[in-house]
Amino acid sequence: MTIDYHSAIGTASWTDLRRSLRDSEVSELRGAPRSKVVASKTYWYDHFRVGQKTIDRYIGEDTPELRNRLERQSEIARAAKLAERERARLMRVLRAEGYLFADVGSGQVVSAMAKAGVFRLGGTIVGTQAFRCYEGELGIRIGFDQSATTDDIDIASFERLSLALADTVDPPLAEVFSELQFDPVPAIEDGKTWRWRQTHRQTLVEFLTPSFEEDEAIRDLAALGVSAQSLHFLNYLIADPISVPFLYRSGVLVQIPRPERYAVHKLIVADRRQGGADALKAHKDRAQAAFLFEALTETRPGDLAEAYQSALETGPEWRKRIAASMKRMPATSALLDQLS
Repeated sequence: MTIDYHSAIGTASWTDLRRSLRDSEVSELRGAPRSKVVASKTYWYDHFRVGQKTIDRYIGEDTPELRNRLERQSEIARAAKLAERERARLMRVLRAEGYLFADVGSGQVVSAMAKAGVFRLGGTIVGTQAFRCYEGELGIRIGFDQSATTDDIDIASFERLSLALADTVDPPLAEVFSELQFDPVPAIEDGKTWRWRQTHRQTLVEFLTPSFEEDEAIRDLAALGVSAQSLHFLNYLIADPISVPFLYRSGVLVQIPRPERYAVHKLIVADRRQGGADALKAHKDRAQAAFLFEALTETRPGDLAEAYQSALETGPEWRKRIAASMKRMPATSALLDQLS
């Protein structure tokens, strides 16, 4: 398998777009930034009043980068209009460079969820929609056969994080989906809606959360105001996600898993699907994993080796699933042997 790379111009434009979108997160603060410590972690909030009510709107987890942006907030706010025009220019460059752009349907949904605060409040895009974003993150070209997207948009988040943030999406996602002509998909448990389907496009939005119990029950995501299907192994995938541009209009800042974790997790998912109703998807899972393993071996071998070892050390069930997929992927297995 040969990995093709984007030009230096494309890579620089993508990097500038991400930096600009991150800056935009603090360009419209209504009050004064204030930090809170919750369970040993520090989070930043936009603290302001609406009438007699005090509002704390979540900004993000404390990092040196976020603190730097908060210190430059006045400067960023003054340059907001110019920055928006610059993002439109960068998108034109990326289109000319052949980057994968979102289709209108997916773009509308993801953009609407971003405006409501889904990604700000811990939502992480997983699945093929996330895979397409690795083109910019890794500077590699992803072909149509590798990135052919389904109509599904999967959003995952930690149930505990959703509770800890003490903030919620606005407007509620039920209203957002209704405006986009989505209908809730009936669930077995009354009042536990975790899927919405768009009637005229058949786009399906699903919410997921890690399961830390024996079962994979429906849980609640308080910050997002929705329920979610809990799944084993998902905690590994969405731990420490990254922010990247979703290429639609002038760019939308979203969260996706780290590419090395996505690649390893696909090995587990592929084995879980093998022999079941989703067996055809297992082939796609292995193909995406193989492609990312090839790319990461060239670009981020240390990160890949660390993520792979971390998964193996988690438990026997993890090692069993990974080994079963690797038996079907001799070329990928050989690559890993070179890293060890």
